[in-house]
Amino acid sequence: MAETQAAQRLREYETIFLVKPDLTDDNVDKLKERVRGIVGREGGKVLRFTVWGKKKTLFPIAKQPRAIYVHASYLGGSRLVAEIERNLKNLDEVTRYISVKIADEVDPETRPVLEDLKLAGDVEETRPGAAPDREGGFRGGESSEESSSESEEESSEEA
Repeated sequence: MAETQAAQRLREYETIFLVKPDLTDDNVDKLKERVRGIVGREGGKVLRFTVWGKKKTLFPIAKQPRAIYVHASYLGGSRLVAEIERNLKNLDEVTRYISVKIADEVDPETRPVLEDLKLAGDVEETRPGAAPDREGGFRGGESSEESSSESEEESSEEA
């Protein structure tokens, strides 16, 4: 009796994977359905998919400065995570992925399946010129001459 109860308890995982930015929404949906099929086939339960949209990456990945971020939350065993990552590795559209265990021994009956979300992504992509410059501030801010003269005054007062 205890073995059947332990078998019904699953671990909660989340996987975030980056997809090439030129993919259409239909192709992203096909990737989601592929992952959903793997989870179902391995005896897991998909809780939610969230497409975070197209965002700028910290550094170019696959020679692209942007990627579409997809977040999957699901219940399953450790074999399930290995199978999902194996499939993501074999897909050319997926450039990076990472999986994290969130919780141990979760009862699948207590976790509801939530509706998939699609977020807008970066807004600055539609508004060129409003992006921050390299130093982190916005254009038109304090000039470097003003800040250097202030620091010279502070250092002369300390001496």
